[in-house]
Amino acid sequence: MTVPTFSMAERDRRWSETRKFMEMQNVDALLIFGEHEDAGPAPFAFDIWFTNGRPGTTVVFPKVGDPVSLFPMSLFSMDHMESCRRGDVMWIPAENIRNSRDSSTLAAVLNETGLAKGTIGVVGLEPYPPWHMEGILPYTLWNNILKQFPYAHFKPVAHALARLVMPQSQEETAVVRHTASIGDAMARAMVETAGPGVSESEVYAAGMAAGFSRGAVPSPMHFWSGPEPVASGWPQWGYRPQAPRTLQDGDVIRAEVFCNFGGRHTQHQVLIAIGEVHQDLERAARVARAIYDAGIQGLRPGRRFGDVVDEMLKPMEGAGGWVFGPPVHGLNPLIALSSFPGNVEVDGIEHYPALSDHPTILADMKLVPGETIIVTGSNTGLGKEAARHFARLGASKIILGVRNSEAGEVGSRTLVAAAVSGPESHGKYMSDAKVNDDALSNFVRSADGKRASEKVWKELREILETIAPSVTNSI
Repeated sequence: MTVPTFSMAERDRRWSETRKFMEMQNVDALLIFGEHEDAGPAPFAFDIWFTNGRPGTTVVFPKVGDPVSLFPMSLFSMDHMESCRRGDVMWIPAENIRNSRDSSTLAAVLNETGLAKGTIGVVGLEPYPPWHMEGILPYTLWNNILKQFPYAHFKPVAHALARLVMPQSQEETAVVRHTASIGDAMARAMVETAGPGVSESEVYAAGMAAGFSRGAVPSPMHFWSGPEPVASGWPQWGYRPQAPRTLQDGDVIRAEVFCNFGGRHTQHQVLIAIGEVHQDLERAARVARAIYDAGIQGLRPGRRFGDVVDEMLKPMEGAGGWVFGPPVHGLNPLIALSSFPGNVEVDGIEHYPALSDHPTILADMKLVPGETIIVTGSNTGLGKEAARHFARLGASKIILGVRNSEAGEVGSRTLVAAAVSGPESHGKYMSDAKVNDDALSNFVRSADGKRASEKVWKELREILETIAPSVTNSI
């Protein structure tokens, strides 16, 4: 397997886009406070988007001149030096490194770059969900900077910058794809290990080992089990001295797998049934699938993120249920986060403080072409139709998450063929990149089947036109 990397061409692309961004924001420089290394689920280190180095640094990126990277300690310099000795691609040369990121060192760099009276865009002041809802800047450091630069203007730009970095380049997409494939392997390892009489820790270890052995550095996964687990977080034996549970028939494992590779992050929601489970859980699974399908149908360029959230919550509300957490959110970085209600209905909840409803963050954010869409199992069935749906709606990158590389290759060829074929393919069934109506059933090819097809298409056109007037003119 070829492991993807980031090139100097990718650095040049990002730095060029950054300077265009600075012009649009009317700032003289960017000041990027990097996320620390143990951010847990959904990490995104803004600093390494500029440096391709170890996260946890502070970056000063002037409009003119090269960026300067401030390290928190000398160990970071040793990491940088050893990487250079090994031949790794390092974007920041040694002469543009400082071995401290305290306020005095930062002030010196700002003065060196002529920013004492400049307008500086800051990454670190705005909320970054789910853990840093009031920013990540240390109070003392920021207070010292404000005192030393009374004539500078500091402007929060993190959310605007996040919109710049969310659409992935070709190299970034390759890294996300690689990360997701490792996450798939982690989930499969858990399924293969789980069973009655097996310890929770064995299943957890199997998943994490599958990630580490493939070169990823997964964050600790969320993992709980039981007849109807409602918790979400680290397994309790990780922070409280007690034995892991032994799985029993009728249990459900509820896990979130967080795979990290090369500064890119993917998530897999894993639900494993042990033997026969209660029929209510099966019903909940059907509702969850309806929520997922609503999201697949709602994701279209130009739509508001909040509208997609509302559509995804409708199946849950119609079923009279509730959700554990956000049914949809952004990644790389996680700035858009869906709402989820606090109406948890579980025995014992009445003894706790009332849970709050969580509003949608960035509900007005418009979805744009170029953002990465991951469709799992897209070589057959519903997943493949979802991928075709995204292709029709203008997504410039579609990741096919498949278990079999040959099947995925066939599926991708068919999608490309469908996109470039002429009118002769319109309304036809394609298989292995070719029109293959012979594969259709006798009914579909009959006169009755043709009438049924025309009726379905007429009704579908009417539905599409109510959602987006004139959209069918381009089909």
